[in-house]
Order: sequence, then C-alpha cells, then structure tokens
Amino acid sequence: MGGLEFSGDIVIYLIGLAATWGAAIWRITALEKKMDKHNCLIERMAVAERDIKSAHRRLDELQAPKN
Repeated sequence: MGGLEFSGDIVIYLIGLAATWGAAIWRITALEKKMDKHNCLIERMAVAERDIKSAHRRLDELQAPKN
C-alpha cells in the first residue's frame, strides 16, 4: 500500500503546485494591467505638459510689449 500513498502525495503536490502557478500567473496579469494604465497616464501627461508649454509661450507672446 506504500505505492498508493506515495502516488496520492504526488497528486496532492501537483495540485498545490498548479494552484500556486495559477495564482502567480493571475497576479502577474493584474500587475501588467496596472503597468499598462500607468504607462498610458505617463504618455498623456507628456502630451499635456507639451501643450501647456506651448500655451504659455503663446500667452507670453501676446503679453509681450510690441515695439
């Protein structure tokens, strides 16, 4: 009966390993989604900063005294 007990232990070990692997993959996927959102925000902020700089330059040109 020792063989059956050993094979049962292996099955339990493999089920635990599969559950751990699945949890790790799920967590990595969640982190990838967060990184995608973060990277999108960074890209949008870069565009917004560029537009704000441009608007400030135009305002400075309008406010500059004309000779």
